[in-house]
Amino acid sequence: MSDATHSEYDESHEGFIKTPKQLVATVVASFVVPVVIIIMLINFVAWDRKPAAGSDGLNAEAVARRIQKVGTAEYKDVNDVKSMKSGEQVFQAQCSACHLTGAAGAPKVGDEAAWAPRVKTGYDALLTSALKGKGNMAPQGGGDFSDFEIGRAVVYLANKGGGKLDEPKAPAPAVTAAK
Repeated sequence: MSDATHSEYDESHEGFIKTPKQLVATVVASFVVPVVIIIMLINFVAWDRKPAAGSDGLNAEAVARRIQKVGTAEYKDVNDVKSMKSGEQVFQAQCSACHLTGAAGAPKVGDEAAWAPRVKTGYDALLTSALKGKGNMAPQGGGDFSDFEIGRAVVYLANKGGGKLDEPKAPAPAVTAAK
């Protein structure tokens, strides 16, 4: 009787590993399979640079925009008269917005009645008003154009308004230091 119960006990508690080959295969698989799964997950996550969904924040152009210089400096040769703008060019770029329409009380181009009292004050007074500002006109000195170019625009405007002002003389070239 004891043999029968003992054999039933042994059979009911047997595992699925019955041979040493199966034991070795199970031990090797228990180490290899997790390592392979971990390697596959790492490759899936870090295979290539993946941009954020709906964003171009990581492309080369966006990165270049973020790391560009904040400001730039542009230097002009104030003695190069050939590259300087004419009075009409400066007027079109800087003065036309107000002086063509008469906005903010600005005298219109060609309105001799409005320009006559201003022309009588002379070129120096007109240039000072343009460079420092007067009334609603903002100062023009130190902007995109040199004082000489602003002077050309003043003469252009005054002569269109009936004045007979002479074109200002080009600035004398700067004297370079002798060695």
